Amino acid sequence: MRGVDAESRKPAGSTIAPPPRATAVAARLAVPAGVLTAVVGAFAYVGSVDPNEPGHYPVCPLLRFTGLYCPGCGGLRSAHAFVHGDVLTALHANAPAVLGYVGFAVLWTVWVIRAARGRPVRVDLAPVHLWTLGTLLLVFTVVRNLPFGGWLLP
Repeated sequence: MRGVDAESRKPAGSTIAPPPRATAVAARLAVPAGVLTAVVGAFAYVGSVDPNEPGHYPVCPLLRFTGLYCPGCGGLRSAHAFVHGDVLTALHANAPAVLGYVGFAVLWTVWVIRAARGRPVRVDLAPVHLWTLGTLLLVFTVVRNLPFGGWLLP
């Protein structure tokens, strides 16, 4: 067989072959793996450097200048408690943050499964979903700063 490579039955000089399936799957999982690595690194840092001890993290500027708690206040304490398995303390420090951790875990899992199967990930949030989320965070922020909302303080 002249002009044909006997091993691959392709014309001589044709050395480009499609990547193996495992390589393609690994390439599709590279970005989700990188995101997970960054998140795990951040949680590991917050888990090892206690935000309850002063001087390790900057103070929230809104709290410092106005005395009001923002929706993120208590987020580091929440992450620290969550890393250590104390879910009740994490919820007390910042309940929306805990919901965010769980939501991230679910979305990341869906992302990995779809990426492994070669399917795109689409999160189509309608404006009503974004407005609802923003309204819930605004209500949380207002209530935690009112006298009867003390149970929401970090």
